[in-house]
Amino acid sequence: MFEVPDFANKDSTGPVRRRTGLDPISAVKMPERLTAAVDAWAETHQLSRSDAICKLVELGLNTAPAAPSSTHTVASEATRIEEIAVQEIDSLLDPDLPPDERERRIRRLTEGPPEFSHERVDLPKHEP
Repeated sequence: MFEVPDFANKDSTGPVRRRTGLDPISAVKMPERLTAAVDAWAETHQLSRSDAICKLVELGLNTAPAAPSSTHTVASEATRIEEIAVQEIDSLLDPDLPPDERERRIRRLTEGPPEFSHERVDLPKHEP
């Protein structure tokens, strides 16, 4: 069994305290409402608060959606959203408008007025 060195668990006011478990100790700061909910869940499942927090974190990590792997995913999502917006705007425009006017209006609504293009955070900055 792994032996904890004497200096590892010294309290600044007293002698060395040896831990009984092998897992590291972690403190968790939670609002009262959340602590009460964890305590209720722990009681329902006949667990200590510590074991309940551990189990709930494990359950959360097992069911959490995977984080986006790259900015490519964000960019493709933005493109998809823009395509949907273009389709919606196109469906709302007067069907009798000439095609170039339809494109101008769609572009102005999706990209914004040209006088504000310098404010857009999603567009590359152009040097004046």
